[in-house]
Amino acid sequence: MNDSKERINVTKTFLPPLEEFEPYLHRIWESGQLTNQGSLVLEFENKVAQYLNLDSTQLVSNGTLALQLALEASDIRDGEIITTPFSYVATTSAIMWQRCTPVYVDIDPQTLCIDADKIEASITSKTKAIMPVHVFGNVCNVEKIEAIAKKHKLKVIYDAAHAFGVQYKDSSILGQGDISICSFHATKLFHTIEGGLIVATDKEIGDKVDLIKRFGHNGDDHRTLGINAKASEFQAAMGLVNLKHIDELIAKRKKAASVYDYLLNTSKVHPVRPRGDIKYNYAYYPVLFNSEASLKKAIEALAKKNIFPRRYFYPSLNKLPYIINAAHCPISEDVSLRIACLPLFADIDKSTIMEVSEVLQ
Repeated sequence: MNDSKERINVTKTFLPPLEEFEPYLHRIWESGQLTNQGSLVLEFENKVAQYLNLDSTQLVSNGTLALQLALEASDIRDGEIITTPFSYVATTSAIMWQRCTPVYVDIDPQTLCIDADKIEASITSKTKAIMPVHVFGNVCNVEKIEAIAKKHKLKVIYDAAHAFGVQYKDSSILGQGDISICSFHATKLFHTIEGGLIVATDKEIGDKVDLIKRFGHNGDDHRTLGINAKASEFQAAMGLVNLKHIDELIAKRKKAASVYDYLLNTSKVHPVRPRGDIKYNYAYYPVLFNSEASLKKAIEALAKKNIFPRRYFYPSLNKLPYIINAAHCPISEDVSLRIACLPLFADIDKSTIMEVSEVLQ
């Protein structure tokens, strides 16, 4: 390995100019309020709602808790939840922390999202909800999923962790389902250092989320069981600054992805394309290899150049050692063995993209 060369990871956290962040720090010091729904959190929620053209949004401490809050506010604490095996483990973790059972439905080989045509066959009398994932910011078959949910009277909670800035039919994809959540972790396209977003299409559920995330009480009025999922003023401050740069960041990522598209003209790797009918956010650049052996060989060769893609997602979640009697999902299991995300971030050098592409070819 060339230790003198800068390490290139699959992503790189965007840090805004310090002089843009400092005024928000002064506001925090002047107010003396660091958390508990401070003025910056409320300002952030309003500005994000305006940016996404949604009625309201709620900032919470992280994306995983956002999923758990969504389930709790929907009164889902047991039973079965239909979900995808091709996601980060947090999707399954949130389900299981609610003492629910994940029921895995295989994925569409093109979008890598849950195959909506296979959902209905997995619905039982124990099914409480459907939790699809907009994988890598690609969009699920939301119309089909909505029709199934209405027919069977099920909640739809979208794990849209990767989908901030994605639009479908000229609207934010976060407006779909009963609830959508987004991750604002530091590795994401848009971040608040740590953080998550909850978008509830029903005001009553949104009000329950707001109460539950604050221990379930207003002042001395204790109304329900709750938890601490509040975001801090520092998280909101980072988000407010980063929101000013989000369109520029997406544009730069799109340009970098187009360079990959041009250079990866090979039969050895196959980029996973976003749906043509969405406005994509270029959160990731996933590619499929012809075999797991060729994937491992490429990762090893790139590591020698101090470049580190990520096997994302691996393994297929139905193969986790603590998942019992999960359904066989052959497409997800195959894809998870052969997929990796290549380095992609706003200021990635073209020379790095060329180097990665040369190795892969």
